[in-house]
Amino acid sequence: MPKGIFTQSACVLLARPISREQLEEALRAFDVRGRHDAAESWAFGGPSLTLTFRPEVNGAAVVDVVDQPWPDAMGHPQESPDIFGAWTFGQFGPFTYPGNLMRAAEQSWGWEAGRTITGRHQAFIRIRTSYVLGSDGKAKVLSPDYDPVPELMFLADAALALMQLPGALCYFNPNGEVLRDLDGVRESLDYARGAKLLPLDLWSNVRLFNVCEGWSMMDTVGNGQLDLPDVEACFAEGYDCGEVDRFLRNVTWYLYRQGEVINDADTMDGPGGVPWQARPRDEALSPPPRRVLSWRPLDKTDVPEVLRGR
Repeated sequence: MPKGIFTQSACVLLARPISREQLEEALRAFDVRGRHDAAESWAFGGPSLTLTFRPEVNGAAVVDVVDQPWPDAMGHPQESPDIFGAWTFGQFGPFTYPGNLMRAAEQSWGWEAGRTITGRHQAFIRIRTSYVLGSDGKAKVLSPDYDPVPELMFLADAALALMQLPGALCYFNPNGEVLRDLDGVRESLDYARGAKLLPLDLWSNVRLFNVCEGWSMMDTVGNGQLDLPDVEACFAEGYDCGEVDRFLRNVTWYLYRQGEVINDADTMDGPGGVPWQARPRDEALSPPPRRVLSWRPLDKTDVPEVLRGR
C-alpha cells in the first residue's frame, strides 16, 4: 500500500519485551514530545513515545514497544482481523507485505547470522514517521517539500540507538526486507555519511533467485521508500553475482540522482562488458508486488520460455 498515515518504518527485533522507560533512556539524544499508553490492540500500537521530527510540517516519529513476535503473515480478515486491519492501514510500514521477515532471513546475504537470529525474537520496537498525527484533518500526508531521505536517516539513527538496549537482536527494515546487526548498521551509516552516499543496504535488500536451469534473477526490494521502482536483472549463467549486485545499486543511485529517466528498451553498460536493456514492469517476478525496472544482457543468449511472456 502507498504512503499514508505512516510514511516510513523500521524495527528492532528483541529477545524479550522492554519498558517504555527503557525506550526513553535509549532515545535520550532525541527530543521526546509525547508519551502514550498502548492502544486497545497491540497491532495499532504498544506503549510509545513521540519524537520531534520536522515539526514545521507536523512531522513526528512514533516509537512503540510490542510484546509480541512480528506478525509475518499480517493477519487474516476473519481469524486475526486486528492485525489484518492494522496492516491494511499501513501500521507495519507502507510497503510491508506478508512473509517479509521470512524472505529477509532467507536472503540475508549481507549478514550471515540474519538467516537464523529472527527465530529468537519475542518482541519488537517499531519506529514510524508521520505528518498527520494529531492534526485537524487538514494536514497533508506528504508535505510540498517532502524528501524521503531525511526520514530514512532519522529512522536509522533511532534504530542504531535502540539496538544498544539489552536484548536487542537486530535491525529489521520490513519495507526493504533487510536484517543487520549493530555493527552493520553503524558501519553502513558511517560509510554513507563519509562518502556522501545513501546507505542503500539498510533500506533495500538485494536478493538472488533461480529462475530455471541455467538462469538466475537478482532484484532489489525496498526502493519504494525512496519513491522509486525496484530493479531486477535476469541473466544466464556465467555472470558474476557481485557485479550484478553493484549494477542494481548503481541503477538505483542513478534513478535517485536523475529521476525516472530510463525508458523502455534503453540500454546501459553492465556486468560482462555488454549492454543491458531495461524494461519497465508493473509487476515484479518475485514477491512482494511492486513495479520494477527489469534488465537483461544483450548477449544473444536465448531467453527461456518462463521469461518470454514478460
